[in-house]
Formats: sequence, structure tokens, C-alpha cells
Amino acid sequence: MAQLYRAAEPDVLKPLLDRAALSSDSRERVLGTASGLLADLRAAQSRGWVNQFLQQYRLNSSEGVALLSLAEAFLRVPDPETADQLIADKIGEADWMAHTGQSNSKLVNTATWGLVVGRALVGEGEAGPLRRLISRAGEPFVRQAVGAAMRMMGEIFVMGRTIEEASRRMRKPEFKGFTASFDMLGEAARTDADAQRYFRAYVDAVDAVGRDPAAGHSISVKLSALHPRYEVARWDECVPALTEMLEALAVKAAGYGIPLTVDAEESERLEMSLDIIGNVAGLPSLKGWDGFGMAVQAYGKRAQPVVAWANQLNRVMNVRLVKGAYWDSEIKRTQVEGLADYPLFTRKAATDVSYLAVAKDMLEAENIRPAFASHNALTVATIVEWAGNSRDFEFQRLHGMGDGLYERLVRENGYHCRIYAPVGGHRDLLAYLVRRLLENGANSSFVHQLADENLSEAQILADPVAKIAAVGGSRHPSIPLPRDLFAPGHHNSGGIDLSDRPTLERTVKRVNEPSSYLNHPGEGPGPVTGGSQLDPGLRRGGDAVKDAITRAEAAFPAWNATPVDRRAAILERLADLLEEHREELMAICVQEAKKTIPDAIGEVREAADFCRYYAGEARARLAPIELPGPTGERNTLHVEGRGVWATVAPWNFPLAIFLGQTVAALVAGNTVVAKPAPQTPAIARRAVELAHEAGVAADALILVPGGPEVGQALTEDARVAGVAFTGSTATAKKIARTLVQDDERPIVPLIAETGGINAMIVDSTALPEQVVQDVVTSAFRSAGQRCSALRLLLVQEDVAESIIEMLSGAMDTLRVGDPGDPATDVGPVIDQAAYDKLMGYRESVKDRWVKTIGAPGEGLFVPPTLVRIGAIEELDREWFGPILHVATWEAGKLAETIRRVNAKGYGLTMGLHSRIARAAEVTEAEAAVGNLYVNRSMIGAVVGSQPFGGEGLSGTGPKAGGPHYLYRFVAERAVSVDTTSAGGNATLLSLDEGGI
Repeated sequence: MAQLYRAAEPDVLKPLLDRAALSSDSRERVLGTASGLLADLRAAQSRGWVNQFLQQYRLNSSEGVALLSLAEAFLRVPDPETADQLIADKIGEADWMAHTGQSNSKLVNTATWGLVVGRALVGEGEAGPLRRLISRAGEPFVRQAVGAAMRMMGEIFVMGRTIEEASRRMRKPEFKGFTASFDMLGEAARTDADAQRYFRAYVDAVDAVGRDPAAGHSISVKLSALHPRYEVARWDECVPALTEMLEALAVKAAGYGIPLTVDAEESERLEMSLDIIGNVAGLPSLKGWDGFGMAVQAYGKRAQPVVAWANQLNRVMNVRLVKGAYWDSEIKRTQVEGLADYPLFTRKAATDVSYLAVAKDMLEAENIRPAFASHNALTVATIVEWAGNSRDFEFQRLHGMGDGLYERLVRENGYHCRIYAPVGGHRDLLAYLVRRLLENGANSSFVHQLADENLSEAQILADPVAKIAAVGGSRHPSIPLPRDLFAPGHHNSGGIDLSDRPTLERTVKRVNEPSSYLNHPGEGPGPVTGGSQLDPGLRRGGDAVKDAITRAEAAFPAWNATPVDRRAAILERLADLLEEHREELMAICVQEAKKTIPDAIGEVREAADFCRYYAGEARARLAPIELPGPTGERNTLHVEGRGVWATVAPWNFPLAIFLGQTVAALVAGNTVVAKPAPQTPAIARRAVELAHEAGVAADALILVPGGPEVGQALTEDARVAGVAFTGSTATAKKIARTLVQDDERPIVPLIAETGGINAMIVDSTALPEQVVQDVVTSAFRSAGQRCSALRLLLVQEDVAESIIEMLSGAMDTLRVGDPGDPATDVGPVIDQAAYDKLMGYRESVKDRWVKTIGAPGEGLFVPPTLVRIGAIEELDREWFGPILHVATWEAGKLAETIRRVNAKGYGLTMGLHSRIARAAEVTEAEAAVGNLYVNRSMIGAVVGSQPFGGEGLSGTGPKAGGPHYLYRFVAERAVSVDTTSAGGNATLLSLDEGGI
């Protein structure tokens, strides 16, 4: 099974194609059945205003997306002002007039006119005649109407707010012949309280369904709802706890004689899920009960072996085959983490092939009771063909979708169909279901195709096997492998798949092995040349720095004369070496810089990305440029290195920033004297060795480890032609003063990246679960020791208490401890001085703690702490650690709030969580920051995608990892040549067609 996880798509599909293929006779019968089902579906779509409304506003229209986006957020907004802004944002710009009179349903046309009027109310501006006419009643009227519409949508997609209500609804005539699988949740648990609440809801649901076992209903359980940290890194914690909870539910369901199915999760959790399911399936107490089951996602490359695994559990297993629920997010995760290949298929037709092949396996399996969840008429018809006269299986469909597909099969032909029925409050579940529609490629779904009048029946029922065979099973051309994500500019760096347990265990073992680069002889100041030994003849403090600059100055002409392409190739070779020695470098980062394992992976990847990105940028941007001019004149612009650069790196990114600054200077033609932070010399030493191995001349890059005295000696030397610095604002100002205090010294550039009081602003439309996840990541990952880390959380006062409560619960799930332990979230701070400063401040504001958590008593562990402040202005400096401040802001005062943050003078990062597009526009216009992040975390800028750097007190620019960075390292020289004195412009002769 493991070998298929990242296997190439054509290799996985090859055996599936034969398995899914139909003979010509079978194909004809399947098409006949599918055509009839298609007719039933279309007839159902034409009945009822709900179906027609959904047809009119499909996901391929801006209006359809606007309505779904409104539905996703509206019911959770408590304050009328923000609700009105959300309505205006979603319906104020769309062209509803184009939909008037387009439906056969009078109700749909009436609703459309309501949207037209609503747009006029919210979209025409304050001076419009309709707005003036009903200025007092207009917005409340629209708000109430939208609220009623959203609750009606909730009725469509949510079976009931309680299990009792859902059970009663299933007894209505429209569901005659159908059974239900009730699902009791919306989002996954974010806190232990969430998990306990969901567990109690499942227990109550089993009891409610168990009171009437003859009805045939079942319960679906989502494991991620039962544990807030359902992650492979927490395997030893999660698997026993979840096994115990699932066992309790299964024993209770078995006692009632009702089915219970474990829902599918993301692919990185599959092995954990199977471990838990296997543990429960083998319990002696459940022997003889045939109601236990699991869901399998056909878009995953491992679907077929998972079914084979289930068939070998020595018991009957109910297996529900689904297409899959997390396609978009799994594609993105694989790309972001730089993994080798995708765990799922990238073409819709490939997922159809996989579904059919696995369905055939399930029909033939001895110990599997199959359930096929599909809204695809061709898929259903194929299964009917393969099953023959058998009815020993069931179909499944989602509540609110696929009406008409199964009614005749159930009521006339004796097939069994179960409706997957979400149960819960509309406020939470409608938002959850809508996000699934918006996030999972619904535009290419069968239901969407059905509503597209431009598609013929033959196109809708096209054979997926033939489609995939025609492209050789190849990956979708618009979805590059993660390595090629930034092609043709540069290769994306490779990551490590920590969701694979053997890989995780191997990585943990490797990074915890003692590194020979720690406890290295000679930690004092002095240059490092090639090899691992310090040069004893150059260990004389400031004299050592002067000697290093002398050598670098002498090496500059030859290095600057090295062709740009050659220098770029050396950087690419260095990137390869970094990845070749990845685990060794990670070990130094974990042991010296106290980085967690995921952070250590990110450190090496970012360093490699800098090397490859700047290599590509140098080739593209540092070549000579021919400029226009009059006839008889040649004008060119070319660049040269400036000379010797000093690069001064921080301890919080001791490899990535150290190399990023250094290789940028090198590829631009400069030589470099590089000073690492005194806390992290070993990782810098190894990086310099690899750079020399890659081809950087020994004296073109010289390492001078040491403390502030080394940095001062470097920046004071008038031979230094430029300084690249990352660190504190105070040190950056000191360097700036040093560079200008000598009147005889040339004016040299300073690139400074410093810290900031980084704020995240959250309004009442934001999804609380997403906010909390991003806040925890932004504020506490890396123990808060990132320049970009969140320092100030600003929550709209209408939702502040509920978000703070959820955030406090999420903080309880954090583990503070050894960075070499994969389960650790927050490691120690860098040194005693940082610890003392942070703990002293933390103690001084103890009366304002909202939340803090435990930490080991020994070591430099600062407990993550949430501090309440009364106003933005109370936070007047950056606290570089896991301390987060929270304050509130008033609805309608977004721009004012941003200006108050700007007034602090820092300008590094800012975050916004809002479902209102206009809010993002206002923030972008008002925020004086280098990096703005909307609806995501505020850390982890990617080279080439999110160039990083601030303004004001947060830095000088240009941005690291961006297209303007290299220009700061070069001198530009323009050359103009009068060619008339040498015979004029010979190219003019070619223009003379006739002569004299």
C-alpha cells in the first residue's frame, strides 16, 4: 500500500483501466440504463423551485459563487452592521438582472427579482433614489430576507438540527424506501471541549437511532471530530484514545443492532485511520455484529489496496466507496510541502476509473458489504450491470443532491439507497457543506455537468476509461508536480513526508543523532576557509575581520569576472548539496538552534529555494541590456558587483537567512564576509563548507563567527561595499549610523530586515475554526521566534469572547518540550537572555493573562501565553517569543483600526480574516506593511511567491526572495558609444532597397 502513496499516476492507473473497462455488449446496456437514469435526474431537476434555483445559479457563474459565499458566512455573523456589509459585498456587484425571467419556476423568478432589488438597496450608493426611498427599512429588510433564505438553504442540505428532528423528517413520504446515515458534525475538533461535545453527540445519536432499529438508519463517525490533534506526529496519543472512543460507540451500536461507519479523512491520516479501524474491528466484544464499516476515497491512489485490507479483517465490513472530500486541499498540501507526487489522481476521469475498478473489487469481495456513494448516472448504471440480479449492496447519495437518480431504482427495482444526512445547527453545518462545494472541484462534477445545457448526453456519459487511455494515464497538465511548481524559473525544494510513519521515525532518529559540528574546536572570532578547521593564523578578533576583508577584496576581481551563468550554476549545485545533506543540516538546526523538526525541514528547504531562485533571477535580470538611442549611437546598461559585502544573519533562521543574504551577494558578483549569530555558528560553518564544495572560491566567501564586536568591526571597515542585515531594529539603526559616520567613506547600501508588532484583524464573518488554527500557527510556532510572528490579535468585539474561548482551548492542545520530539509544538527559546527577558515581561503582566499553559520546569521553555490589553496603543514594542496580545475593535471601524496599527511605526506583516472582499481591499489600501496575509497564517513566506520584508521600523527593502532583491547588490553602469566616428550605423545599408 505504501508504495502507491506517491507513485506516478500512469503507473497506478494502468491496472485500474483494465479492471474498470466494459465489454462492448455491457457498454451498450450500461448506456441504456444510464440514459434512463439521466432522464429521471433531469425530470427531477425540473421539479421544485429549489432544484431550479440551484440550476439557475450554478457554480460556474459568479452569481452562484456569490450566493454560496454568502451562505457560508451569513448565519454566523451576529452584528447587523457586518451582516449588511457581507450582503453588499456578495450581492452588490453581481449581475442578477441577467437571470430575470430565465427559469420555468415563478418562485425562482420571484427570488431573482428579490436579488435585483437587494442589489439596488445595497449596491447603488447612498445617493440612489431607491436607497433614499427606503433608507430606514431597506437594509434590515434585505438582512431579514437573506436570513430567511439561508435558513431555507439549511433545510435543503441539513436533515435536521437534532437527531430526533432528522429521524422524524426521514419518515416523510419523499424519503419512502430510503434509509439514512446520520452525520453529527460540522468542522473537526479544535479543542478537547469540541471533541467531548462531538463524542456526546454521537452517543446521543446512537441512542436515538437505536430506539428504532427497524428503521434501518445508521451513524457516520468522523475521527477528527473526536480528537483535536489527529495527526501522525501524535500517533501514540491519538490511536489509543480514538480506539477507546470508537470502541465505546461501536459496542453501543452493536447492542442496538444498528450500523456505524467511520468516515474517510485526508490521505495523510489514512494509516492512522486504518490502525484505529483495525483495532476496533478485531475486538472480541464485537464478534457477530455485521454493522461496522468504513469509507474509502476513490480519488486516492491507495483506494484499491485499502479495500483489499478491509476484506482481510476476518469479519464482514461495510465499505462505503466515495469519490473523496478533500481534493483541492490535498493537492495544495502536497505542493506546499514539496513532496514527490500526489496521493490522489489529478484528473476527474481518473477518479472515475478508480471508482469503477474499486467498485468491481468490492462486488467480488467475500467479506465486504458494499455501499456506493455516487450521483453519477454512468457509475450507477455500471454497478447495476456488474451486480446482475444481486441486491446485496446499497447505493448512497447526499441529502439535498441527486434527487431523481435513485427513486425508481429503489421503489420499482428493489435496490437499497441510503441518504448521507448531516445533522446539526444550520449556522455551523450549512457553512461546512457549502465550503465542501466551493473547495472540491464541484464545477466538474456530474451534477454540474447535468445542468449544463451545452453538454450532450453522449458527452455526459462519455467513457472515463477511454478518456484516460487517450492521455496515457498522465497527470493533468495544469497540475505540475510539486518540484515543478515554479518552473521554468526554478525548481521547488523537496520536503519530507512526515505523515508517513516510517519516514517520520527515520527522520526523528537522524536529527537526534549528535552532530560533529556542535562542540567544534574554536568558537571564537576568526574566518573559516574551506574544510572544517578554523585558520589559527587569523584568530585575532578585529584583526581577523580585517584580514578576512583583505582576502575577500583581493578575490573580488576574479569572482566578479566569473560569468553570471557560472555563478548561477554554482548556486544550483549548492541547492542540490543542501538537499543531499538535508537530514544532517536538520540535525544541527534542531540541536543548535532548538528548531522543531517541521521547522528544521522548512529551514533547509528555504535555503535551497533561495539558491535556486537567485540563480534564475541572476540569469534573467543581470545580463547587459541594449537601450534605444539615435542612429549612430549604441547605448548599453550592465551591472557589476560592488565589492566586498558583509552579511549579518540572525539565529532564528541560521541557515535560510544566512545563505539567502550571502548567495544573493555572491551571484551578483560580490565577495562576502559572512557573520552568523553567535548562538548558531555551527550551521553557518557547515553551510560555508558546502558552498565551497559547490564551487564558490575559498576567498569569495569567508565566515567570521563571533559576537557584536565582530559585527562592529565588519560594518566599520570602509572597504565593505554593502551590508545585508537581519535582526533587531535597534541593531539595524546602529549599523546605519556606523555606515555614515565616516565622512571619507563611500555611501554604501544597507539592506535591513527587522521585526515588527505584527497584527491580525478578525471580523465577525471569519470562520472561527480557521482563525484559531492560523492564530496558533502564527503566534506560537517556532516558539514565537519569527520576525513575521503574530504579536497582536485584534478581534471584532461582537465575536471576541467566543474566539478567545476557542483559542484558549486550542492552546491547551499544544505540547511544549524537546524540539527533537515530533509531537512537540513549541520548543525552548534560544538562550538564557531571551528567556529572562520574556519571563520577566510575562510576570509583569500576570494580572492580564487570559490563558497560559504548562511547560517543562527545566530548560528555556517560555509557556505560550495570551495577554489581554485594553487598546492597540498599549503594546509599544516587540516581544520576541510565544506571548500573544489580544484586543478588540468595533464593527465599521476597520480602516481606523488599521491606521492605529500603522501608527506604531512598524510595517512587517499583517493578517486579515474576513469573508468580505471589500474588507480585504480596504486592508490592502490602508495597511503600511510589507506582507499582508488574508484568510491564512502570517508566517512561512515562500521564496518567489511571497517576497518578504518590511518598511518603516521593520526594514529597508528590497524584499528577500523577490524580483528586485538582486539589484540592490550591484552597481549599474551605462555606456554610450558614438558609432558615427567609426563609419556610422552599418545596419542602415540593409534598408537601402534601390540605391542612388
